[in-house]
Amino acid sequence: RGPAAGGGFALALACDVRIAGESARFNAAFIRIGLTACDMGVSYFLPRAVGTSVASELMLTGRFINAQRAFATGLVSELMPDAEVDAAAAKLALEMTETSPLGLRLTKECLSLSIDAGSLEQAVAIEDRNQVLCVRAGYIEEGARAFLEKRKPRYAPRA
Repeated sequence: RGPAAGGGFALALACDVRIAGESARFNAAFIRIGLTACDMGVSYFLPRAVGTSVASELMLTGRFINAQRAFATGLVSELMPDAEVDAAAAKLALEMTETSPLGLRLTKECLSLSIDAGSLEQAVAIEDRNQVLCVRAGYIEEGARAFLEKRKPRYAPRA
């Protein structure tokens, strides 16, 4: 909800998932105060979220992007009334915590690595490694049992 400018924008960009209320606005404010817009990871995350053209427009001008356009460009994954943002974020977080802890961590890692992978083969190699790690950790037994019993899995924390 509301503005996320400069450092706030950078923090939002560093999030894995961004949900916005209708009043949300974002900008790379540093360019407007005599600095570059390339600070706190904005130059890394923004082009990956919205593409080079939109990232260039926002970073070279410091323009605000409103919530509707942020949703249309993929900067945010969901757009909703301001009053619903907290509940939606809590629901999303709960859904993530219902997955195996190792599977969640390795999925995040693999997604980040695959964006810059040099080839499909490199991405698949990371995926294969992560599946082996998850199988060896034993989470698959509870996941399969829960699936067959038509219930949510109850993953025990592992070291």
